[in-house]
Amino acid sequence: MMHNYKYPVVLTIAGFDGSGGAGIQADMNTIAALGCYATSVLTALPVQNTTGVKALYLIPATVVKHQLETVLEDIRPDAIKIGMIPDESVLLAICDVLRTYPDIPIVYDPVMVASSGDHLMQKETISAMIRELFPLLVLVTPNLDEAAVLTNSEVNSVSEMEIAGRKITEMGCRSVLLKGGHLPSGQLTSVLFNADQSRQLFHTERIDTDNTHGTGCTLSAAIAAFIARGEDLNFAVESGIAYVHQAILSGKDVQTGKGRGPLNHFFGPLKLIKNEI
Repeated sequence: MMHNYKYPVVLTIAGFDGSGGAGIQADMNTIAALGCYATSVLTALPVQNTTGVKALYLIPATVVKHQLETVLEDIRPDAIKIGMIPDESVLLAICDVLRTYPDIPIVYDPVMVASSGDHLMQKETISAMIRELFPLLVLVTPNLDEAAVLTNSEVNSVSEMEIAGRKITEMGCRSVLLKGGHLPSGQLTSVLFNADQSRQLFHTERIDTDNTHGTGCTLSAAIAAFIARGEDLNFAVESGIAYVHQAILSGKDVQTGKGRGPLNHFFGPLKLIKNEI
């Protein structure tokens, strides 16, 4: 039987969240809400809910690699989002596979620092990430804490974001979106830096709510979804930021769980697109 159409596909490579607000669950919600088809590869199994992570069970690198190879050989994605990478062996396994797909744009949300301030990634893994993964990416999306770890410097203002963003692009990334969600101000500023030294600032108003669980996962997945829909990077970033802002706004007064609740990913879902082959 002939098939004349295909869905825009986004592959998420990320960790698990049984409470549904972050990780692979948030990614798949976001991808579906933005009219794309989601495939997934699990990198780690955190045991968590809205109040925090209780334990972390690792998945062997060979299992992650087998998942990734199996999905990619069957359903080729139009964009890839990478989230939690628990250790160097998993990172190297992912890079080993993705090098054979150089034409697929990859967005990476580097989960390096917990909300408690604890480092989630060893120095050796960070070095391997910069060396092996960064050259494969179209975009990396660190928050201020992650940018501080990457650059070994304080990043607490827009001017310090400018310096850090330049440093990270010099590490081999084509583009860096430095997220300003941790800035102590009513207006949030994020900055997109490109390797050609151009930059673009994005401003959103801070929303008074605790329902921000999975914000970073959602943003990177949204950007990947807009890329899969055929948008250029700058527009995909602008659209992803706007989507996250509205998802937070739409879910700000809803109680889900006893801690930091999720975003409302489905405030205005788009129909699943069918593109001609």
